[in-house]
This record gives sequence, C-alpha cells and structure tokens, in this order.
Amino acid sequence: MIPLLTVVCLAALSPGPAPLTVSAAVSLTDALEAVARAYATSGGGEVRFNFAGSNTLARQLVNGAPADVFVSADERQMDVTAQAGAIDPASRVDLLGNRLAIVSRPGIGAIKAPHDLTSAAVKRIALGDPAAVPAGVYARRYLESTGVWSILADRVVPVANVRAALAAVLNGSADAAIVYESDTVVGSSLSVFVIDGPDAPRIVYPAAIASRTTNRAAAERFLAFLRGPEAAALFERYRFQPLAARR
Repeated sequence: MIPLLTVVCLAALSPGPAPLTVSAAVSLTDALEAVARAYATSGGGEVRFNFAGSNTLARQLVNGAPADVFVSADERQMDVTAQAGAIDPASRVDLLGNRLAIVSRPGIGAIKAPHDLTSAAVKRIALGDPAAVPAGVYARRYLESTGVWSILADRVVPVANVRAALAAVLNGSADAAIVYESDTVVGSSLSVFVIDGPDAPRIVYPAAIASRTTNRAAAERFLAFLRGPEAAALFERYRFQPLAARR
C-alpha cells in the first residue's frame, strides 16, 4: 500500500493540463482575452494566444507552428490552412461577423462616406497591407467598389495588421485608417464612421481546430465555449456579431 504522504507528493508533482494555444487574428485581442478569462473561471483551463495578422498566422500554421485552434479574420486565410492540411476542415465554423469602420484623427473633419477620404486634409491613410491582411483586402475592395481607390491609392500607408493601422491614427502618423468596428472600442478619441448597408463587405471570422493539436479534447471544449452564450455576450460587447452561438 502506498503511504498517503507519497500519494499527496506525487499529486503535487504531477503536471496540470497543458495550456491551450490559440492563434487568432489581432483584431480579436481584447475580446478573446475576455473570453479566455471567462473560460478559465468556468473551469476550462488556461488559454494562451498568438495574435497577429491572419495571413501571418496562416503562414505559420502551414509551416508547422504549434497551435490547437486557429481563428482567422477572413475565410481566405482559413482556406489556405485547409488546403495545406493545417486545420481539421470538419471542425471549421463561421464564428463571428464584423464591419469596417473609417477612423480619423481630430481636426480632419467628420468622415461620413468613403468619398470624404479624398479631402485634401487626408494625406495619409493607414490600412492593413491591402495585398495580404484581411482588413486591408476588405478595405481595398470596398474602396474600389465605391470608385475612390484610384484617387486614394497614393495616400495609403500599408501596415502589418489592423491594430497597427489604428495605432497610426492614434499616434498621429496617419490622418485616417480603415479598421474593424470592433477596433473602435479602444479608439474612443477618434471620429468613427461604420460602413454598413448592402454595399458593405461581408466579413466572416472562421474558427477551426489545428490538425497538429496535441490536445484535441481541450481544443473541442474551447471551440464549443466560443460558440456558447457566455462568449457570445462578450463578443457583442466588443462589437462583433456572433454567427454560431449556441443559446
């Protein structure tokens, strides 16, 4: 019979469950950190995040970077990982929606339509790289559809991700930026115009379990939590639209 003291010592030395690693679009930073706190409080365990532009995360996953769950800011980057076998396609779900927003610094004047960006006062417009970063891709397509891209292209300052675009306006290095509506929660000092209506781009954040996960059961639990009512309420607080909530 093993002495009780030995059992207690062995239990104390036994490692707990490994933290879950989630690669997620940088625009989700504040919302997902809040969701992770709620998940831990509910007994779900620790979640660690790798936040970056979705194109960067997709490239990392395709090249073998460790992760348990991937949440992309667009479908195209999730498609890239699926085609490379880096995610389990059966686990894929459209998790959230979002909208674009034009933000501008004080003194520029109110931006109430994309054509207002053509004002001479708007000299530099920060965008996530419109050739690769989802927010920038969405923004360029929208500006092309409204007929102002050709006027604005020379004013565009491409940056690494949507949060860098927001930061450029906040620190004064750009006059305006196109970000997500969810990003405007942390930019309250800026003028904000949310792009809505039938011409607005459809923005979808898909989520999936990474094929190289070493903790499939925990990944499934976290993905289910992301789709649940508690997470949905938090996402709504950060101005995302839950698409896969299980009430």
